Amino acid sequence: MYHDPKTVLSPKDRVMAVEVIFDVGPGDSSWSVARLKWKGKDSVGIRWNGDERSSVGTPQARGNPTWFIVPSELESAILAAAQEVNRARHDSLAEGYRSMAMDRAREAEAEEWTEALIGDIDQ
Repeated sequence: MYHDPKTVLSPKDRVMAVEVIFDVGPGDSSWSVARLKWKGKDSVGIRWNGDERSSVGTPQARGNPTWFIVPSELESAILAAAQEVNRARHDSLAEGYRSMAMDRAREAEAEEWTEALIGDIDQ
């Protein structure tokens, strides 16, 4: 089961202000990168979010999901890579929407389907 990285705030005395930079989302091989405060210091964390075999993902401590704190020497490289993956993901999604919008036959079919739904509601 997927564990939302925004909710990973353990250990409570060390982790604060989690800002998820990239999250694959639910599914196999789900991982995340976040900026966070670790012991009061700006840090970068990375984690595997879990799947059907593990509901808390990795790393964990006593069954509680935690972050792997990236060494400071690697922080900028990890953040840059995560931001690039995120940008590519959004660009791909936007291109998909553009392609769908240009497909007039598909648009007409979607409009017909939507109108039929509205008609069903009126009855």
